[in-house]
Amino acid sequence: MSLDFRDKVVIVTGGAQGIGKCIAQQFADAGARGCIFDLQENPYFVGDLSREEDLRAFAAKVISEHGHVDYLINNAAPLFKGLPDCSWQEFNYALQVGVSAPYMLTRLLMEHFAPGAAIVNISSSRDRMSMPGTECYSAAKGGIAALTHALAVSLAGRVRVNSISPGWIETGDTTYAGPDATQHPAGRVGRPEDIASMVLYLCSDAAGFITGENICIDGGMTRQMIYHGEHNWQLTP
Repeated sequence: MSLDFRDKVVIVTGGAQGIGKCIAQQFADAGARGCIFDLQENPYFVGDLSREEDLRAFAAKVISEHGHVDYLINNAAPLFKGLPDCSWQEFNYALQVGVSAPYMLTRLLMEHFAPGAAIVNISSSRDRMSMPGTECYSAAKGGIAALTHALAVSLAGRVRVNSISPGWIETGDTTYAGPDATQHPAGRVGRPEDIASMVLYLCSDAAGFITGENICIDGGMTRQMIYHGEHNWQLTP
């Protein structure tokens, strides 16, 4: 599908690296004007999503320069920590980056969304499944998934709001083969393009009847039942 986003204004948090960088690039390739918010160096805005003053400064800059927003992509990743090494401050920082910042950005921009606007929140397949030691990350990703349908209802008729839950997405140069790939029903590990393509689709007019939805893109991993001793699966504690 050919998507045209010429002169559309898109915000991508965490857009300086990984999945966010791929999302920002695909929007740019389709003609959009990108506004990146990231802790790392980038051409638009360097700031901390956990700081309300940074959120306000960023929103003011976007509105001053563009006058409106077409798409808000809340992609920035929270801390990946949990029991027993995640402190009180770190847990709350993860929630600020992963849940509070998307809420606050939406609130700051609420009166400036253009007709046909869309928000896409990047959650994770960890919003529904876990491994040890990931409590703050999983809590933040579960929070953004729930925030998605709440915002979709509150912004009904004005802004469509959806979320994507990626599974294993390789953002580096590693190529996986063998069990790492074949354990996925799709037969491979995911790529940033798998997520970016869905983000652009959800922002397009083609997705005009989709709101409040969460789409899991994980190569089928969360749909595969695993039992010790079946299909060569073995649990080794």
